[in-house]
Amino acid sequence: MKFHAVIDVQLHPGIADPQGSTIERALPTLGFDGMSNVRAGKSIHLDIEAADAATAEAQLAEVCEKFLTNPVIEDAKISVVEVAGAN
Repeated sequence: MKFHAVIDVQLHPGIADPQGSTIERALPTLGFDGMSNVRAGKSIHLDIEAADAATAEAQLAEVCEKFLTNPVIEDAKISVVEVAGAN
């Protein structure tokens, strides 16, 4: 089966986020008030072939742990959706 996956990577709470801080400081100067607690991360989109969604998620969790994230400071949220009509 073919699945589309989105992996959202964010820093653990409490880890300094200089990119998020820079964005937060810039927002009021651009006329966007009332926004706070800005955190920046990354989003990775990919397609994966697997027997089922659970297998796809398990493979992606391993990829995150070994390659896409630094597990010491980052968390990954994995979303997997079956691609309609793909075999």
